[in-house]
Amino acid sequence: MAEFSKPTVTKETGIRHFFAAASYSWGGFQRLLQESAFRQELLFAGISLILLIVVGASLGEIVIALVLFLGVFAIEAMNTAVEEVIDRISPEISNVGKHAKDLGSFAVLCMLVASGLYMLYVIGSHLFFR
Repeated sequence: MAEFSKPTVTKETGIRHFFAAASYSWGGFQRLLQESAFRQELLFAGISLILLIVVGASLGEIVIALVLFLGVFAIEAMNTAVEEVIDRISPEISNVGKHAKDLGSFAVLCMLVASGLYMLYVIGSHLFFR
């Protein structure tokens, strides 16, 4: 019977797992900061949150905006991950790679539109209907 070799990466458990996961997340955030799209999305989120405060949005409205922006950031991170993997395994132009990248881009666009529509609704309702 063939023996399986041990994995080259050992998985941490307990509190060590928590700190390892936090370290990986921090590394992902640092990598994402290298993307101009992410920096623009951070700027959009920052300006939007300031506008929400200026127009007198409720705490609930601000929390919903934060959740939407976190969704944008998460999908941007996944899109970047897809692009990196595609570029690594298939550096030549292919329809499959193009489709994967296009789908990731579309996912980001959907979240940006959802966030933008929400911001327009909340800011508009505070400026014109109260």
